[in-house]
Amino acid sequence: MTQQSPHAEFTEAARRCSEVILRRYSTSFALACRLLAPATRPHVAAIYAWARVGDEVVDGAMDDPVAARELIAEARRRTHRAIDRGLDPDPVTHAFADTARRFGIDARLVDPFYDSMEADLEVTEHTEESLRRYIHGSAEVIGEMCLRTFAGGGLGDDDEMAAGARALGAAFQKVNFLRDIREDSLELGRNYLPGRDPRALTEEDVRELADDVDADLRVARAAIDRIPGRDRLAVAAAHDLFAELNDRIRAAGAAGVSAGRVRVPDPVKLVVFGRAAAGRGRAAAGRGGAAHGGPVGDGAVAR
Repeated sequence: MTQQSPHAEFTEAARRCSEVILRRYSTSFALACRLLAPATRPHVAAIYAWARVGDEVVDGAMDDPVAARELIAEARRRTHRAIDRGLDPDPVTHAFADTARRFGIDARLVDPFYDSMEADLEVTEHTEESLRRYIHGSAEVIGEMCLRTFAGGGLGDDDEMAAGARALGAAFQKVNFLRDIREDSLELGRNYLPGRDPRALTEEDVRELADDVDADLRVARAAIDRIPGRDRLAVAAAHDLFAELNDRIRAAGAAGVSAGRVRVPDPVKLVVFGRAAAGRGRAAAGRGGAAHGGPVGDGAVAR
């Protein structure tokens, strides 16, 4: 058996740390990641964990906002150094830097993410323009990063594929705004809905916001169809899960969204992922798969 170099051994350990963070913070994405090609899986986990750590810093893991700003600034510097050097003693940063070096993830994608994390510490009421920048940095660039890892690399230079990756990231983030509206507005004092009061949403507000998510998902579907192999199934599963959640948000209306209780039950998640893995989910509709309009029925799952 060939012995690993110290660097390779540390990289493997760092990747395992990232996988632990992925499983701890998102059972849904962890399940979708299991559908990825084995060679892709650790890189997507590394991207997720790196972004999650930054998000946790600004969402309350550090109570002191001044200290949180310092931590985000240091994380930005540390990430750039790690990408340059190929090593960092922090496992999450190291795993991400290893992925970044392999797939050409650079400052063009890294810096907008940290810009958005800083915005969470400084901006409580977004304009349309500031929200556009925020979504780009907090979600669209993450989609582009993941795209670069699929099928061994090379897809990130395709403009149409990159546009689809950005659209999927934006859709995920916009769904999260609606799902987490109670926590964001009441606990964190943030409003991600320009021109709307998150504490007094109307039915029209919810319909318009859900329609906007659907538009992003349609753009993403065209790109998903072009992802080769197993990686396509994983992205389709994530797409379909958020499409299901968006349907449930629409069905819940203003009262349900404001109460903060809209979610996809675990049994339904399994059905959604199963359909996607079999190539019969929503993202497969354009290739002849079955399109499923409206929420998956909980009763049908129970049977």
